[in-house]
Amino acid sequence: MEFLPDPFRTVLAFVVVLGVLVFFHELGHYAAARWRGIYVERFSIGFGRSIAAWTDRRGTEWQIGWLPLGGYVKLYGQDGAGDVTDSGDVAPAHDPRGPRYHDKPVLDRAIVVAAGPIANFILAAVLFSALFIAVGRPVGNTTVASVVEGGAAQAAGILPGDRIVALDEQPVTRFEQVQAYIQPRANQRVTIRVLREGEERSLSATPAPRPGTAEGAAPVGMLGVGGGVPSYEKTDPFSAIWGGIAYTGEVTAQTLGGIWQMISGQRGTEEIGGPLRIAQLSGQVATLGLASLISFMAILSVNLALINLFPIPVLDGGHLVFYALEAIRGRPLPPRAVEYGFRAGLAVLATLFVFATWNDLSSFGLFRWVHGLFS
Repeated sequence: MEFLPDPFRTVLAFVVVLGVLVFFHELGHYAAARWRGIYVERFSIGFGRSIAAWTDRRGTEWQIGWLPLGGYVKLYGQDGAGDVTDSGDVAPAHDPRGPRYHDKPVLDRAIVVAAGPIANFILAAVLFSALFIAVGRPVGNTTVASVVEGGAAQAAGILPGDRIVALDEQPVTRFEQVQAYIQPRANQRVTIRVLREGEERSLSATPAPRPGTAEGAAPVGMLGVGGGVPSYEKTDPFSAIWGGIAYTGEVTAQTLGGIWQMISGQRGTEEIGGPLRIAQLSGQVATLGLASLISFMAILSVNLALINLFPIPVLDGGHLVFYALEAIRGRPLPPRAVEYGFRAGLAVLATLFVFATWNDLSSFGLFRWVHGLFS
C-alpha cells in the first residue's frame, strides 16, 4: 500500500482491517445460529443503507452497509435488544423458518452469543500461526539498541548492546514485557539485571514519567531505551500452530493486565482509543508490510473479542449475563428490566465512545492547534 497517498492508504487499511474482524465476529454468530437450528434473516457488514445486497438459497439476506464501523446478524424472532417478548406473543403454527430466537433454550442462545468473541480468538490464533509458518516465530530480543540522552536508562548506566534479562528479579525475554513492567512504575526504583559482554550486572533505574500526561491521570513510566529489531526462526507447522494459540493467550493476558492497571489507577487512560486511532494505526502499520498488518489485525481481533465480553448490556457479555440470570431464575428477566439494562448499556457505550474520540483528537494534537489559534 506504499504507493497510495497517506489518506487513501489509511482509509483502505482501516476498512480492510475492521471489515475482516467484524466479518469473522458475525460469522461466529451466524455459524452457531445455524448449528442450533435458528433461522438467520440478515447478515450485515457495516451499518446504514446497503451498498450491496444479495439473498442466498436459504433466504438469508447478505448486505454491506455504507458505514464500516461494525456489523450484525439478525435472527428470526430477535425483534428487540433483549429478545424478551410478552407471554402472549405466540409463534405461528408450522412456521417453515423454525422456532424463533427467544423461544430457543437459554443454552442455545448463550452459545450463539458467545460464538462471536470465540470466532475472534480463533481468528487471532490462525493469523499468528500463519505468520509463524510463513515468516517464523519471533525470538525474544531485549538487547538495547539505543539509549535516550538524559533518560533514566542513561542515568542507571545502561549502554547500547546490553541485554535486559530481568526486572526486579522477574525474567524478561521481549521488549513488550519490559514496557509492560516499566509503564506503571513511574518514579519508582527498579532493579535491572543486564548481560554485558557475557557478564551479568545489576543496575538501578527510576523510570521518568512520560511528558504530556493529562492532569489527574496516572503517570506512565519511561526507561529511555530503544529496542532492537526482533529476529525470527523457522519452526515446524505443529509448533507454529501451537505457538499461535499460546501467543493469543499471552496477548489476551497482557490486554487484561493493561485494563486492570487502568481501572486500579496504575496506568493512564490516554491509551484508550477509538475508530480514529485504529484508522491511524492501520495506515501506519500498512506501510511496514503485510506481516506487520496481519499481526496488528490479530492483536485487534483479541481486543475486539475482549471488549464484546465486557458485562455491559448491548454487548455480547451483557447478553450472557442476562442469560445466566435467566438460567438461575428458571425464567426470562422481566422485559422492563431488560429494557432499562440496555438503555444503561447504551449510555455507557456512548460515554466510552466520546471519551475514546476525545483521546484520539488529543493524540492528533487538535486541541493544541485550536489553543494556538486563540493564544
